[in-house]
Amino acid sequence: MSLFSKFFGSINPASEEEKENDISSPDNAMSIDEQFIFNFKKNGGKFLYCENIKEIEEQFENILEENDWYESEVMCYDPKLFKLLEDNKLSHSGSLSPKFIFASCENLIAEEGSILFSSKQIKQHKPNELPTNIVVFATTSQILAVKSDGLSAIKKKYERDYPTNITTIKYFEKAKEEDFTQYGSSAKNLYLLLLEDL
Repeated sequence: MSLFSKFFGSINPASEEEKENDISSPDNAMSIDEQFIFNFKKNGGKFLYCENIKEIEEQFENILEENDWYESEVMCYDPKLFKLLEDNKLSHSGSLSPKFIFASCENLIAEEGSILFSSKQIKQHKPNELPTNIVVFATTSQILAVKSDGLSAIKKKYERDYPTNITTIKYFEKAKEEDFTQYGSSAKNLYLLLLEDL
């Protein structure tokens, strides 16, 4: 069953057994996929689920249209994402004042609804040095339970050429009231294009 079906339900009426296993039941724990989506949205992130690359392209165009970002400068360091930018007439040169950053990520952390980046995606920029607007491309297989799993995955993935500047971005809207847990972090307007790949 796809993540979309699990989280938003299917159009088929559920059997009694499926109703008993429903995530809204307080007795049942959420899967890590559901936990990530719940915490990510609670943090103010904008979540766009896509079943294939065509849907990724359509949702990306919708984001550009919603924000009037066509023919803009974009910060992007991932060559795999350049084609999507070029198809939409977006320049990905090293501009000093880009409209947004378009990036992949290392992992998505379910426990806190955060996104784990490294120098492979954001170079040596600190989160407060990044543009306020961020569009992230990720896959469902990148969702991990806790931050330590994400760090282990980085170590396993890169073996020798370890990335630096490993950081998470967790807050996607300005706090409505004073919250000491957000001290020193800058809120980002973040869209997550999440591709089902499991």
